[in-house]
Amino acid sequence: MVSVRVAVLTYRRPDDIAAAIPRLLAEVEGARAAGWPTELLVVDNDPQGSARDLVPAGVAYLVEPEPGIAAARNRALADTEADLLVFIDDDERPVDGWLKLLLECQATYGCSVVGPVVSEFDGEPDPWIVGFFDRRRLPTGTPVHVAATNNLLLELAEVRRLGLRFDTEFGLSGGSDTVFTRQFTQKGGRMVWCDEAVVYDIVPADRATRSWVLRRSLRSGSSWSASSRQIARTPIERLTWFGKDLGSGLARLGGGLLRLAAGALSGNQSLRAAGLRNLARGLGLAAGAFGYRYFEYRRA
Repeated sequence: MVSVRVAVLTYRRPDDIAAAIPRLLAEVEGARAAGWPTELLVVDNDPQGSARDLVPAGVAYLVEPEPGIAAARNRALADTEADLLVFIDDDERPVDGWLKLLLECQATYGCSVVGPVVSEFDGEPDPWIVGFFDRRRLPTGTPVHVAATNNLLLELAEVRRLGLRFDTEFGLSGGSDTVFTRQFTQKGGRMVWCDEAVVYDIVPADRATRSWVLRRSLRSGSSWSASSRQIARTPIERLTWFGKDLGSGLARLGGGLLRLAAGALSGNQSLRAAGLRNLARGLGLAAGAFGYRYFEYRRA
């Protein structure tokens, strides 16, 4: 059996990491019982090591002082000698058997694996924002060309063969996982979807607001355009991506305006929300094509 390391990254979220570790240890034990040598790693991006006392004995713990999630992800890559590295966020909770499902899918398809993320709200959400948290679902085995790291299994031999690391330029803006996985597939790496390996993203009250979801849509759009510039290998490719992202952004702006107007005329709240979501995403894409970046994770 191949060896496995599960990496959970954290930054000054003691309640989240304290809740995540027992669930992840149960998954680690389940994988071990099924024959996979597996361990858990916590990477703390707080230079003060504030999560240290929350990590039990027997769990690997590292402090990565360089700010930004890309640096923490790179620390997990550099420190891991296992065959497979599984990333999950500290505010997510896997279904029972999640890790075995990822590993079985990897054994079946012989490549890296992406799992779905489903949002759950800490309290009753404003119906206006619910659609902002909808994420894709695909049949198991479907090839995937871009992914986040909040539910991702990587074949490290392939990652190292391709010479990939997470781009620290995106550490405080977000999007380093987008750049990484787009480069991974661009260079010939393979990822497939495993729809059964669900993790639940716990959305706290301070993120379940209209202003936060609109800022996240703006950031998502600008990060995508920035990642397009980053993966472009020639001036022609960069110009091509510029045209695609600008065109997509303008199309979303136009569609968003139409939906917003239709929602206003009909009194349909969901339609108005969808219009504003398209406007924010489209603005991010169009502005990002010209170099705009929104640094969502900027620190004091």
